[in-house]
Amino acid sequence: MLSFFVLVHVLSGIIGIGPTYYAHVLIRPHQSPEQLRASLALLKRLEYFPKIGGTIAVVSGLLLVLIGDYGSFMQLWLFGSLVLYLAVQVIMVTLVSPRSAKLHFWVHHADNQGAEDLPAPQHQLLLSMNAWMNAASSLGLILFILMILKP
Repeated sequence: MLSFFVLVHVLSGIIGIGPTYYAHVLIRPHQSPEQLRASLALLKRLEYFPKIGGTIAVVSGLLLVLIGDYGSFMQLWLFGSLVLYLAVQVIMVTLVSPRSAKLHFWVHHADNQGAEDLPAPQHQLLLSMNAWMNAASSLGLILFILMILKP
């Protein structure tokens, strides 16, 4: 039974946080409004994976701690992993999503359908969004390192 929970935990972790790594590649700083429109549509579809997979990863991880022989919850690798996961979620939900919504509104507004370039405010939103996605990817990488190198 423990092996099953480990399998569920690892797969849901990969599926759940995977789009975080893909998002900053998808949403690049120098996209045309047309390219950004397509990228934002794909990003919106990818948002389901962290919501579902990430939730399953946290629940299965907590179950593993309760039923497995992993020691105290306050170990750096275990507590740190949970904090990093929450930090990635906070970045994506509170910092990336609002910027994405603003860009989504701009690129889909009828007045902007023929625009060749992003105006400065939208370009700044895109740069900021990309920077936060890079931060989330970096934290996710540290999270996976902690999970792999745990004592």
